[in-house]
Amino acid sequence: MTGTTRATAGRHGRARAATRWAVPLLGAVLALAACGDGSQQPSPTSVTQRADVGADKGAAPAPVVPPTWPLTGVEGEPVERAALGVKVENTAVARPQTGLEQADVVWETIVEFDVSRLIAVFHSQVPAEVGPIRSVRPMDPVILAPTHGLIVFSGGQPGILALVPASGLQAISHDAGADGLYRTRDRAAPHNVYGTPEVFWAQADSSHQASPGEQFTFARTAERSAAVRSGTPAALLDFRLSAASNPRWSWDAGTGTWLRSEGQSPATARSGQRLSAVNVVSVTAPHPNTQFGAQGGAPVPTYELVGSGEGVVATGGKTVAVRWQKDAQDAPLRLFLPDGSPADLAPGNTWVELVPEGSGSLTVS
Repeated sequence: MTGTTRATAGRHGRARAATRWAVPLLGAVLALAACGDGSQQPSPTSVTQRADVGADKGAAPAPVVPPTWPLTGVEGEPVERAALGVKVENTAVARPQTGLEQADVVWETIVEFDVSRLIAVFHSQVPAEVGPIRSVRPMDPVILAPTHGLIVFSGGQPGILALVPASGLQAISHDAGADGLYRTRDRAAPHNVYGTPEVFWAQADSSHQASPGEQFTFARTAERSAAVRSGTPAALLDFRLSAASNPRWSWDAGTGTWLRSEGQSPATARSGQRLSAVNVVSVTAPHPNTQFGAQGGAPVPTYELVGSGEGVVATGGKTVAVRWQKDAQDAPLRLFLPDGSPADLAPGNTWVELVPEGSGSLTVS
């Protein structure tokens, strides 16, 4: 028994000794493998670390930016169609007008006899009818050329008519017999020409079917717009565009819009809806006469919009001074803050008031 025990103990001792030598030997082999060439497999720890690094790099994918309508900055699924500019009358006998509440942008201009005329630009919405529609004026191609779209009017003088194709726009004229324009019986001529936008869009030629580019820059939300972030509170915008034109805009916190009035009278569409705007932009520009004459020899004016000048942006119950700049007739009119950064508008519709330099004014209160 004693010999057996000693033999077993000897074997156990030799086994323990072999184990003590085997462990360092295994470590040496592993160490040599780690120092070998690049064909060797990395340790599980290094694989995990490298996988983690790759995961960190791919953990922040590019944010998904929803598409927006180019003329309003409102999120949606834009339809591919041209910008549609329509000349709309704005005299007392023309009010209330049809379709203005669905325009993306409305430009208010002063023509001969101090009369206000509107250019309503449609893209994101399709009104059933628009009117009353009146004749083209020299400033219209300058305003609409950057959209490279359609312009609808009742007619015009030959010299002014020639400015339209020269600007890259496609003309749709009632006097030329274009489809979709007609006279109604509920109003007297010349205040009774109306039209159907769907029919206008259907007439776009192959060069005028693309959607317009962004005409103004937009913030993603109203809170990030230039006026809201850096402007001063305002309740009323009182414009004096001419002796016959006194548009006023009052801030309405309930709807988050500026409500339009003609003088002291609330302005409404024929649908009964109050005319309103998320953004009201004031652009002060020279307003010289042209070589064209109106009835009785009255000169037809225009606006000098290629260049730069002063302006005001009103959004969210605040106003901020801006500089406007337009580098060419077919370039968009851009708005900048005093520090040179873009004066972003809030998503929504915009009315642009073109204030004649030296004779027009804006009072903010």
